[in-house]
Amino acid sequence: MPPTREPSRKPVPPTRGTRLRQRLAELRGAAVPPQPLDARALAALAANPGCRRRAILDGAGVNKAVLASALGSPSAFGQSQFAFMRGNAFEARVKADGGAELLRLVHEKVDPGAEPPAAGIVPDLTAVGPEGRTARTALALREATAAGVWTLLDHPLLALDVADSPAFLEPDAVVVHPDGSWTVVEIKSFPMLDGSADAAKVGAAARQAAVYVLALEQVAARLDPAPRVRHTVLLVCPKDFSNLPTASAVDVRKQRSVTRRQLDRLTRVEDIADALPEGTCFAPDLPAAELTAAVESVPATYAPECLAACELAFHCRGRSRAQGAVTALGRSLRAELGGLTSVADVLSAAHGTTGDPTDPTVAALRRAATLRAEALTPVRVATARPGPVRGAGNCAPSPDGAAANPPTPAERTASQTGRSGTPCP
Repeated sequence: MPPTREPSRKPVPPTRGTRLRQRLAELRGAAVPPQPLDARALAALAANPGCRRRAILDGAGVNKAVLASALGSPSAFGQSQFAFMRGNAFEARVKADGGAELLRLVHEKVDPGAEPPAAGIVPDLTAVGPEGRTARTALALREATAAGVWTLLDHPLLALDVADSPAFLEPDAVVVHPDGSWTVVEIKSFPMLDGSADAAKVGAAARQAAVYVLALEQVAARLDPAPRVRHTVLLVCPKDFSNLPTASAVDVRKQRSVTRRQLDRLTRVEDIADALPEGTCFAPDLPAAELTAAVESVPATYAPECLAACELAFHCRGRSRAQGAVTALGRSLRAELGGLTSVADVLSAAHGTTGDPTDPTVAALRRAATLRAEALTPVRVATARPGPVRGAGNCAPSPDGAAANPPTPAERTASQTGRSGTPCP
């Protein structure tokens, strides 16, 4: 009998994915649980792809709201507990009875030519861990596509590659049509009054749904044949001032294209992490000075639009103002100023101290400074030379332009009422 070979005791070298996860855990803090990256954060990240600070913080799962409070600049936006409760109650009502009302709305607004849903299927998507739930969702989608019946996936979990790092996303619902196509459903608690809702809120919901469409397309690409992911999503909202659901079909082709292009421009999280100093950590329990230095070691790209999308906006705005960066005044102005990146450079070019006179931007600034100086110059009123004396009397001008014998109040009143003398010309 040949001798048995002992198993090798050499440690298995860590893979690239394992090393990245360990590095991100060190940045987040060993005892700090990761903050999952949702579609809302991805939409905000895609709107500002040049911000490396947000990319590494979201990639590492750092809770930016807690981090902002630890830095002394707490965020001022969020959703109230009442809004959470109202949204959950409305979503439960929409999905009641096996999602019968939701399937009816999908059939009515998105696919009226299909067979009406009699009784939809709601598969069980429970599994252990995000990877398990993602695999279970992909399996349920494949089975529902092959079955060819109305199927409702309640809170499926999807994975989207963002800067070479997986992001797990959880849409409200995904509906599989009898023809095998897939539709994303977004359920929001803001009302739809007379068939229309707030444009800003609808736009934010469309950008969020576009991220889910991209994640579904990655799942569909792994199937053969690949099912069609519809670019028309269903937005479900309360009708008027009631709690009854109504819906509208929203075309997200534009939002999907913009989000895809912006996500492709994101710098890889691994490259940002490798460029950080050794020992960098964003744990909120660190001393304020050490935590501030760690955050400042990652460059940020602040814009006023960050105030409505990022928890660190107030901190970044303060730093941007202290540095005199023109991006604090808006992206459009920053684009028009070209190579002038600070307020000091702009003022210096406008006053003629620096800058190339042949540069159109510098010429426009100097012209604007000249017009401003002319507008603020006080107007000098020329004093008229005294004319000849036109006659003796109370109104005869003196050589210095004033009346020689100014009338008394009584004489002035009498003159104005016509009871005495002749009024002054």
